[in-house]
Amino acid sequence: MQTRRDFLRFVLAGAAASAPTNFGWAQQPGSRVRATSGDPHEPDWQQRLTVQVGPTSGDIVGRDEKAIQAAIDYVARLGGGTVELLPGTYLLRNAVWLRSRVRLTGHGLETVLTRGPSVTSPLAADSDWYDQEITIADARPFQLGDGVLLTAKSPAGGKVVLKRTLVARSGNRFKLDRPLRKNLWVSLGATVTNLFPLVTAENEAEFTIESLVLDGNRDQCANLNGNYGGCIFLQDCRSVLIRDVVARNYNGDGISIQICHDVVVERCHCHDNADLGLHPGSGSQRPILRENVLERNSIGLFWCWGVKFGLAENNRIVANKYGISIGHNDTDNVMRQNEIRANELCGVLFRDESGGRDFWPHRNRLESNRILDNGPPDGAAVDIRGPVRDLVLVGNEIRETRSPARRVGIRIGPQVGPLVLKNNQIDGFWRAVLDQRSG
Repeated sequence: MQTRRDFLRFVLAGAAASAPTNFGWAQQPGSRVRATSGDPHEPDWQQRLTVQVGPTSGDIVGRDEKAIQAAIDYVARLGGGTVELLPGTYLLRNAVWLRSRVRLTGHGLETVLTRGPSVTSPLAADSDWYDQEITIADARPFQLGDGVLLTAKSPAGGKVVLKRTLVARSGNRFKLDRPLRKNLWVSLGATVTNLFPLVTAENEAEFTIESLVLDGNRDQCANLNGNYGGCIFLQDCRSVLIRDVVARNYNGDGISIQICHDVVVERCHCHDNADLGLHPGSGSQRPILRENVLERNSIGLFWCWGVKFGLAENNRIVANKYGISIGHNDTDNVMRQNEIRANELCGVLFRDESGGRDFWPHRNRLESNRILDNGPPDGAAVDIRGPVRDLVLVGNEIRETRSPARRVGIRIGPQVGPLVLKNNQIDGFWRAVLDQRSG
């Protein structure tokens, strides 16, 4: 089992490369590796297949997800390569689905993927868990190929949330690409909305997303929770590189990764999203998040549940409600050399959690960060809550230039366990450290 010491050695040695191109093959002499049937290890080929997609020119001409998806599926079928999106604006009615060993790239700010306004309609007939169709009360805004979000109250309590695609129709009856496996009953408020992540993948590996602008048209779209969507939403993926992507204006998250391992997110700009800028979540192991700009989101960087052995370094996290939030069983992560500035409610929050015996963010390290002008007049730049233990805060510059008011540099809650505070420069506060523990 990997220990914290192993992880730090791994990070300090730079073992995580920017572009995970060989995925564990480095120990084999490249000149002697041969492409052999059934062997996942291959030579590091100098060239791979590239397919261009463009609004007016390219191997595939089009300006929607159908053209992009055709190129991705073609390249994936031939073992991988690059899909290059030429400059232009691409208007999506469904998500672009990534495949293993495919690199999706654009031309930076000149390549924009966006979407139109969302619409919602109630269902006009019940659909049971074994069905693969729905009946929409007002079907006029919907087209075949649309990505849709299906919601209802659950008969057992809670909420049903499903993502599907409309693939056939007769009048206002639509077949779905997959069965429901949940009940969607009119009496429980079942609805359909044309909501989807802009770029997504599930159960895929070794792919890249880079040099694109993803614009979620936030003002004209309903909210889609980051457990289901975002400008980028990944589920059960591994060995992924997301680089030089702008993820903006989504009514939800900018970039959300759930149960995804060895994901590198670098030089991305996540801004003006309604919820989370960057959301490593749900058991994701070893995420590396570096040189990103996260601004004007609800939370800049949100470590979700069970994220471990992650590294966040050299990021600018500015003007969000919360800068960094870390909590439920997020352990053994390092946050270093980040600029965390002008966040409304808190710079860094170690969340209090409930529901389990030991759900707190233990053994995390906050090192050499610049934490400036965060929180309200009675707030804390760094707020440590709940019975968390074994945190290390070392070498941070924590400053307040507005006014001391009743601001605190580091607030340590009454249940906090052992922690290390060392060589932190804390200036301009009413109290540099407010330790609320007795004794």
